[in-house]
Amino acid sequence: MTGYLLLFTSALVAATILPMQSEAVLLALLGSGGRPVWALLLVATLGNVLGSVINWLLGRYLLHFRDRRWFPASGRQLDRAQAWYRRYGRWSLLGSWLPLVGDPLTVVAGVLKEPLLPFLLLVTLAKGGRYLILAALALAWL
Repeated sequence: MTGYLLLFTSALVAATILPMQSEAVLLALLGSGGRPVWALLLVATLGNVLGSVINWLLGRYLLHFRDRRWFPASGRQLDRAQAWYRRYGRWSLLGSWLPLVGDPLTVVAGVLKEPLLPFLLLVTLAKGGRYLILAALALAWL
């Protein structure tokens, strides 16, 4: 159970602006064996999507705090993500798994009031797909 909790927590934190590597935890748990791959993928995806929902909520309800030091995206990151989001719309959320731009995109989705259901569907597809590909590659090498 500790492994699942560690994976969930690292995936959740990794989806926010805070630095964390959930992929390393997933790979370690895959390598150790003893846990079903589907369960690890489910836990990692749930944690990562929940972290993205936190970002969405920050963007949706706490935008007036964006100049505060603790806000999860800088003004420059937010401007860049808004430009990307305006150009590609909600489909840009398929890039929510990308380093550097993915997390700010989920904040911007909240800022631009993306409805929660399409947000959840696209972010889950992107983040779950990333973990699935990572696990498939790792298991091919083990």
